[in-house]
Amino acid sequence: MTAPGLDEAVWQAWKTLELPEGYRAETVEGAIEVWAIGRLPHARVVNRVRAALQRFLDGGEYATYQAMEVIFGRKGWTPDVLVAPEDLETYEDELGVDASAVHLVVEVGSPARADQDRDRVRKRREYARAGIPVYVLIDDYDGQGSVTLFTGPRPDKADWEDIHRVPYGTDVTIPEGPAKGFLIGEAITGPRRG
Repeated sequence: MTAPGLDEAVWQAWKTLELPEGYRAETVEGAIEVWAIGRLPHARVVNRVRAALQRFLDGGEYATYQAMEVIFGRKGWTPDVLVAPEDLETYEDELGVDASAVHLVVEVGSPARADQDRDRVRKRREYARAGIPVYVLIDDYDGQGSVTLFTGPRPDKADWEDIHRVPYGTDVTIPEGPAKGFLIGEAITGPRRG
């Protein structure tokens, strides 16, 4: 099967999935990946990011969204948090939102090795391919904890022009887009581990 045929087959299969409660599925680099929704430590960080971003964006034309599908071509991902217009329109059949409307995605790392590879490698490439301007990875499982900021997507290379990784305890500021000036620090990540 050719790549476009494979993408279409994976897309059609993904659209028909009926998962048990507590599970999510994404299409990442030509495969459907299914995993359990995050545990309490993961959820706490996700909630802190979403709430702080929403306060930062309050009164403007952008909002935060959580656990919503982002569609690009025949692929779909579910970032932990994303920033998009308040008056966001849904993608066909209300499957999610078009990646072109998304200005920032945030992923919060999980302990399983497969989850780490998905956020650190495969989704990093997928978000770059989609041209999403900013990707933030908050990762409890990278050393003593780290925040990595990816900007300047290069869709043709599935990579980023600027990658800035700092340990927990070091503030990171979003440099562009509707969340420009938003600070990610210990109030969101917690202190540096161990």
